Amino acid sequence: MNSIDTPQAPAHETFDDAEKAVERLTMLYNQATAFLREKFLFAMENGAPSNRIRAFYPEIRFQTASYAHVDTRLSYGHVSTPGTYATTITRPDLFKHYLTQQIGLLIENHGQPVEIGLSDTPMPVHFAMGSSISVPQDSANTFTLRDVFDVPDLSNTNDDIVNGTHVSKNGVDPLAPFTAQRIDYSLARLEHYTATEPAHFQNHVLFTNYQFYVSEFEAYARSQIDDPNSGYTEFVSTGNQCISCGDEPITQPSKLPQMPTYHLKRADGSGITLVNIGVGPSNAKTATDHIAVLRPHAWLMVGHCAGLRNSQALGDFVLAHAYLREDHVLDDDLPVWTPIPALAEIQIALEEAVASVTKLKGFELKRIMRTGTVATIDNRNWELREHTGPVKRLSQSRAIALDMESATIAANGYRFRVPYGTLLCVSDKPLHGELKLPGMASDFYKTQVARHLMIGIRAMENLREMPLERIHSRKLRSFDETAFL
Repeated sequence: MNSIDTPQAPAHETFDDAEKAVERLTMLYNQATAFLREKFLFAMENGAPSNRIRAFYPEIRFQTASYAHVDTRLSYGHVSTPGTYATTITRPDLFKHYLTQQIGLLIENHGQPVEIGLSDTPMPVHFAMGSSISVPQDSANTFTLRDVFDVPDLSNTNDDIVNGTHVSKNGVDPLAPFTAQRIDYSLARLEHYTATEPAHFQNHVLFTNYQFYVSEFEAYARSQIDDPNSGYTEFVSTGNQCISCGDEPITQPSKLPQMPTYHLKRADGSGITLVNIGVGPSNAKTATDHIAVLRPHAWLMVGHCAGLRNSQALGDFVLAHAYLREDHVLDDDLPVWTPIPALAEIQIALEEAVASVTKLKGFELKRIMRTGTVATIDNRNWELREHTGPVKRLSQSRAIALDMESATIAANGYRFRVPYGTLLCVSDKPLHGELKLPGMASDFYKTQVARHLMIGIRAMENLREMPLERIHSRKLRSFDETAFL
């Protein structure tokens, strides 16, 4: 196989109009994916072609020779030093609004155009096919797939940029936090884990660790899509079941995915997505690893926890101001000595939501809510081990609650520059003889789940009213950041 068959494409061109730049990205992407689909289907029917088949991701390239004088309150939308910056692009249909916004800010803040053309990164055939056409493994073909088509390459599918370990090549620095291949990988995994298409995900994401919250979320969603003044237009359940009327039926799938996911949608994407990640830091990391590529405006954990103080009662709320990380799943990506700061805008939105739903304010709010450190561990049955060590560490940390997901979600929010927060509900007090037993749990869930979920929804609706540049705190940005959010 001596030659490469690749589609013809126009040369790189500069644009000072963000919408036209995105149109060119869309054209280049569609051309590449259509070419790979056609060649792949032909090869499946007729056998391996004589030439290697290859198409490339489009890219955005930006150059500046001067330091930008921008509004110092902004945490994104500009590069910090002169140089050349680039990023590969995938699914411009899904990211149209995001790309238009980010490119527009770059052009406006620097007074320089962007350059659009093809990158030198091959597009894996798996990602070009989409979910409608499956790509068989090599053993199922009459030829070795990777001898003819490009397949996913781990050198382009990693978190080096967000982890701060990226090494620039040929003097070109990253323009965005994720490469096209990294995004494509996560989009495929999201559909697998949640059984809903990435296009349904909204900008505000709630995570929970109990299925009990799902029925409450569905009930609320049904009431909202029937309210013409709510702004919500559609509810999407697991399996991409979409309803736009509150009394439409939804069929429960025979087998739930690993992380059942539900979307209360608004036309502009500013609705709310609920993900039941189940119990454990591994699922929490997996979900946030992949949802992060969608660049949500905020994500919050609204789950259950063990209360660690005798003064707490079952059903009390815990607003996390800090995290003790003993989940271990992020140790290789984010050292445990890295502080995970509380974000003022998120904390205020959560506290105001608690006050709004409970009708308690000021000092009275302290009757049902405590703020402080939440400890996250990776051992669900930590109570059964020797107590002295764990309890001593928890006491020294001043922790007021313990769970298995919150610190992971917050730490990954910090790592991926996605605003985060945590509001938990005390469901047991193992250090004080109040274990989570079936009879106790039944009464507790009936009285508290609806109120807790509504607080999370209210907090997201509060955040939706804030300008995006206020939510995306400069606390989440390091010394040398990408221009794109």
